[in-house]
Amino acid sequence: MIATNIAQANTPGFKAKGMDFQKALQAASSGASISLSRTDSRHIPASSTMSGEILYRVPTQPDTGDGNTVDVDLERNLFMQNQIRHQASLDFLGSKFKNLTKSLKGE
Repeated sequence: MIATNIAQANTPGFKAKGMDFQKALQAASSGASISLSRTDSRHIPASSTMSGEILYRVPTQPDTGDGNTVDVDLERNLFMQNQIRHQASLDFLGSKFKNLTKSLKGE
């Protein structure tokens, strides 16, 4: 979603979107369900217990006159935060697996 916002930064009228991950996680953990619509009878019917309401962001910058609400600096910051968290998680898991492998080998 962040990448979409960045890609649409110069599109007149585009509204930046976001998602409250904590709310989506709580909804998924609680078993709340959402209904998905089929726009064509050939689509596979879907049912899901995951809920992640996509919300429009409140603009943090003055209106540029074209109706676009993307704040590129904010989006880049959010993108970088996600990247850092993702890399930290991978490093942590890699370390855990390395230690587990050493334990299994008796090192």
